[in-house]
Amino acid sequence: MSRFALLNCSDPHPLREHGRKNGASRFLLVGDHAGSCIPEALGDLGLSHADRNRHIALDLGVEELGRALADRLDTVFLSQAYSRLVVDCNRRIDDPDCIVERSDGSIVPGNRGLDAAHRAARLDEIYHTYHAGIASELDRRDAAGIETVFVSLHSFTPSLGGTARPWEVGVLHDGHRDDLARSLLQSLPRTGVVVGDNEPYRMDATDYTVPHHAFERGLRYLELEFRQDILATRLPEMADTLAALLLVTEG
Repeated sequence: MSRFALLNCSDPHPLREHGRKNGASRFLLVGDHAGSCIPEALGDLGLSHADRNRHIALDLGVEELGRALADRLDTVFLSQAYSRLVVDCNRRIDDPDCIVERSDGSIVPGNRGLDAAHRAARLDEIYHTYHAGIASELDRRDAAGIETVFVSLHSFTPSLGGTARPWEVGVLHDGHRDDLARSLLQSLPRTGVVVGDNEPYRMDATDYTVPHHAFERGLRYLELEFRQDILATRLPEMADTLAALLLVTEG
């Protein structure tokens, strides 16, 4: 297989960092779908400007939420710079949705008929680099004796397929060390937030990041989904609410 170099010096590094790695908090925040960049070598993937900026390309509002939470919690937010349409870092590499050819009705021309070399470049230069960065930070914390709580942030559309989604925040969990997730399912509704228990998505075999990093290390974890209109209109309020509840668990 011939080697294809995907990223050049003008492309951003796949792993973005915001906040303080040496902050006081045990929480580590990650955002698999926070970015919308496309490598220069891939052009626009054959997509319209609208498609490159809607939910199929990124989790709208998550980059801003992650930064706000990192500041409030005194920790670091590690986010993926590239669009999920380039490669989805929350899917296994053998999952067809890792590099999609169609998403929510839109064909992704730049993903059709990829040969092995082009697929390997996306995995090697973006996917594996992103996950190696998360693993490195977890290794650093382990060496320092820090008991990390792993928090994965996502967002979802207010409606899908014509069906409205009433939940403002979804708390996803799948056993293992899910005590914090179950605690939030009790405490978040008391703040007036409409909460979904494994809604609008549930944590299952399609998820990769939390099972790979948190389950394998035996870490406490949260996977949170925020409705995108809530992040667009009430982000500071939501960040304040969530940070306050999380800080109570550290006290």
